[in-house]
This record gives sequence, C-alpha cells and structure tokens, in this order.
Amino acid sequence: MVVAHQERATLRVGDMFLKIDADRERLDAEVEAMALTPLPTPQIRWRQPQVLALAALPGTALGRLGEPSTASTAAWVAAGAAVRKLHDAPLPPRPGRSLDEIVSRLDGECEWLIANGALPAEVVTRNREIAEAALRPWTPVFIHGDLQVDHVFVEGDEITGVLDWSEGARGDAHFDLAILTLGHEERLGEVLDGYGTEVDLDVIRAWWSLRSLEASPWLIQNGFDPSSPGCEFDVLHRSLLRDS
Repeated sequence: MVVAHQERATLRVGDMFLKIDADRERLDAEVEAMALTPLPTPQIRWRQPQVLALAALPGTALGRLGEPSTASTAAWVAAGAAVRKLHDAPLPPRPGRSLDEIVSRLDGECEWLIANGALPAEVVTRNREIAEAALRPWTPVFIHGDLQVDHVFVEGDEITGVLDWSEGARGDAHFDLAILTLGHEERLGEVLDGYGTEVDLDVIRAWWSLRSLEASPWLIQNGFDPSSPGCEFDVLHRSLLRDS
C-alpha cells in the first residue's frame, strides 16, 4: 500500500502502481491530461472503470515534503524547465476551479481550522490575508494542479516523469510553481532559473499560504499530519516570520 484515504488508494504490485478510485470521472480526467501533456508520464499498462495500472517511473522523487531534498541543483532547474514546457502547451479542455470556488473552499477550511483549534486564530487569519494576493484574475495555462515535489521523478539531473494528473486543467501558472516548492522554499530560485520567465514572488508566497490552509483540514480528517516538521503548519508559521 502506497497511500490510502477516503477518496482513493494506490498500491504497488511488482513494477506497477494500481490507482483505485470510486470516482470514475477522476480517473478519466487523469488519463486525458496524461495524453495531452508534453511531459513524460508513466506508461498506462491497462485500465478498468475504477482502476488504472501504471508502470513505475525510473529514478526517484525530486523530494518529499518535510524532508530536505537531496536532488541536485540541475535537477531542480530541470523541474522548472519542465513546468514551463507544460505551461506553454495548448490549453486542455478541462476548466479547473473558478476563483469563486477557490475562495469559498478556502474560507470554509479557515473556519474549520479555527473552530477545531487546529491552529491559533491569528496564524489562520494572517495567512488568509497573505493568500489574498493569489485571489486575482490570471491568464490560464495548462497546469498539473497537484505538482507536489514527490510527483516529479528524476534520474541524475534529468526529469524522467511526472505522476498524478487527476487535477490537470486550466489554471494559474503560479499555483504549479508554488506547489512544487511548498516546504522547499530554498529551491525556488533554482526552479525559477529553469522556468525562465519572471513571476510574482508575492503570488507564489500567497499560494503557499492558501494551499496550506486549504489542505490541512483534509489531511487531518484523512489521518495525515500537517503539523509534522517541514509540512503545512510549518509553512504557515514561517509565512508569519517572513511577514514580521
């Protein structure tokens, strides 16, 4: 068992990963995004309505949330170049989340964090203010939508593939850059060197806060721990230190 929660489970069987999902549309979206992206993805071995069998990618993950990345500077630069290649690709048909949907969910999750005493109210409130910089109109690009550092695989200095495309859609380019560097802020410069286009650092920092606020209730409710060292709660606390 690689990971399991209320929505889906991923198992490793030999050199394959089996993604089991009760939501067939989510698997359909993943297969569609993998077909459209210009980036390397795992080979699809077979598909059933609720199961997707994927070949294992060569190499290792670029990093893990909560752990220092041992990947080379060149590998992080290559990751930035790969993100740029994706963002330059033709738009996919899937629209992604609207600004109103993002705001509605964010506010609901902030209320949950305060009501359940998961974080001090001042940490939630200030990060909600910081997140406001991300809540503006953007020019949509093809985004991965969940570009966590452990979804990018490298071998040496080369990108061998990108996993988990179920959120692939149109969206804000800054979002992918923020999720890739969440908890690895010291690698942002290397990613941007590879990305090769000027971005708004305040918007990336805003997405760090937004993502951490939005994800934390789900993580808690599904048996994960956002308070682990280097994870979402640390990101939220560090944003206050940066702000002081």
